[in-house]
Amino acid sequence: MPVTALLHSEWIKIRSVRASYGSLLAVFVSTLAITLLVFATVGRAEADNGGDTVFNAFYVINFAQIAAISFGATAVSSEYTGGALRVSLSAVPHRSRFYASKIAVMAVAALAAGLAAGFTTFLVGQAFLGEYAIGLGEPGALRACFGAGIYLTAMALFAAGLTFLLRSAVAVISLLVPFILIVSFVVGDIAGGAAAYLPDRAGQQVLYQDPPEGPGPWAGLAVTLLWAAVSLLAGWWAVRRRDA
Repeated sequence: MPVTALLHSEWIKIRSVRASYGSLLAVFVSTLAITLLVFATVGRAEADNGGDTVFNAFYVINFAQIAAISFGATAVSSEYTGGALRVSLSAVPHRSRFYASKIAVMAVAALAAGLAAGFTTFLVGQAFLGEYAIGLGEPGALRACFGAGIYLTAMALFAAGLTFLLRSAVAVISLLVPFILIVSFVVGDIAGGAAAYLPDRAGQQVLYQDPPEGPGPWAGLAVTLLWAAVSLLAGWWAVRRRDA
């Protein structure tokens, strides 16, 4: 099968599964909806409280990452429903080629949705802040917009690799969502500086104008990408070694 046809077939799979396509759309839609709700109601009050002005502008990314994780998990778990993986491998017997094409399409889709979410939450949110608003020329703002898109992509791929390994979207979502919302903060209180290298905390350093103690903006994002790469390698091993 030609590469373009293979990539197109993977995109059709994403489009045809409501859970995966809905999660992909939710990366952008939830970001826009929560941005409108939060910044239109308490945006100025929160801005008046101080803090890192750039990081405050990307508060909604905390919700977008849940949609990104759901996209990564559901786009893969559909292969384990009704023997779909056996059909996919009969069309593309080379398992590494199948795996690479699926991950490539997911990465492009997640990056497009992530960049749209990053720029949307910043530009729409600032429109409600009046004298507290900052622009893309603010130090760290443009970096954070692009970084948000890359971070959301990394989290989606992190979830995708784990789903290939565990073969269950429910298991992966049940593991990752509580981890980033609860466990990461508990570990942070116990482990101190080491917690800055957890996948969510490291990647979110790129959203700060002045990052707290840790690896730094781009280095932190590289740490999250490394977590995603390890997860994807584990998923690749599972696809190559296990029966369909």
